[in-house]
Amino acid sequence: MKVVIIGGVAGGATAAARLRRLNETAEIVIIERTGYVSYANCGLPYYIGGVITDRAKLTLQTPESFWDRFRIDVRVRQEAVSIDRAARTVSIRRLDDGSVYAERYDKLILSPGARPVDPGVPGTDSERLFTLRTVEDTFRIHDFVEREHPQAATIVGGGFIGLEMAENLRERGLDITVVQRGSHLMPTLDQDMAAILHNHLRKHGIRVLLDANVTGFSALDEGIRTALAEGAPLDADLAIMAVGVAPESTLAREAGLELGLRGAIKVDEHLRTSDPDIYAVGDAIEVKHAVTGKPALIALAGPANKQGRIAADNICGIDRTFKGSQGSSVLKMFDLTVATTGLTLRAAQAAGLAADAVVLTPANHATYYPGSESLVMKVVFEQKTGRILGAQIVGGAGSDKRIDVIATAIRAGMDATDLTELD
Repeated sequence: MKVVIIGGVAGGATAAARLRRLNETAEIVIIERTGYVSYANCGLPYYIGGVITDRAKLTLQTPESFWDRFRIDVRVRQEAVSIDRAARTVSIRRLDDGSVYAERYDKLILSPGARPVDPGVPGTDSERLFTLRTVEDTFRIHDFVEREHPQAATIVGGGFIGLEMAENLRERGLDITVVQRGSHLMPTLDQDMAAILHNHLRKHGIRVLLDANVTGFSALDEGIRTALAEGAPLDADLAIMAVGVAPESTLAREAGLELGLRGAIKVDEHLRTSDPDIYAVGDAIEVKHAVTGKPALIALAGPANKQGRIAADNICGIDRTFKGSQGSSVLKMFDLTVATTGLTLRAAQAAGLAADAVVLTPANHATYYPGSESLVMKVVFEQKTGRILGAQIVGGAGSDKRIDVIATAIRAGMDATDLTELD
């Protein structure tokens, strides 16, 4: 059996390793467009901020280590350009010389990830405007900061990447302005919980502009100007564009595979596409939300890794299904932790659920012991049944532990009364 995997980060790399553990004789090939595989996306901003200092720490495996440990053929700087489903071949372009060759497969796994959203405004080709998706992007921003010694940065977008970049550049001494089109940062929070985060950012010297629409970018003699629909433009030495991601599904679309929400690749519960010989995993696919049961896009490494293992199991004859994702996540913001799982109250109501929420302020450990501090915790539940729909925690130590308990309760279908019985 020969399995070709397009994309070698979370889902693709995990699928490859699982395939080898299940099948010692399979021929496994990973095609990766960038120069790196199996890297930790979540760690990229922290290399720029100087928290991670060794470039090698960003990658969990290399092409050489994949071969030495697993006998998996990893080909970096090669791009899959088309799929011939009838012939079961993939056309692949070597980026170093432009040559193209065909690779045969018995089973194909698509794990192309997601691409940064283009806001469609003028000036996005500026040399001082950056996006952060790959290791190469990380090095590009890091080298710019080291070389140019910027004093100020504009961050467009208040999600995970935008806020982590804001934190890390602020820790390097830059003046930071975060521009958010919506009414609050972090879409995984309700507005009342996000207000705590806003105040924390301001406490650390970060300017937060809400309900602000960017209309374009233009070059300055020594910087970049960000124009806003209302108010004065923002001048800085560099800008980071982090307004979200979209499924990278061009290859699947051109191959005639069925697509779903926002162009994501449609898969069944076994992670098969509309072609039974092609599987898809990671940020490029449409998933079932574990709480609502409705289609969703959840671009996180945890679900991608799980999907990679499940796809590999099914290819090797082990019947396993992916039961959905609830989007559990945790974000560090200076000395604050933002942890979420499931639905916000706003999302639950938008999904048509009769939901309500309770806000709690428990201590992170026994108050008689020194160092105790309060956490702010919002738990969303279904009114009639008490079923737990989601939770948000903003606080210090212990936030992640508590969100894990709620995440487990949601997956187990527990209600509010069941939580009181936990030991």
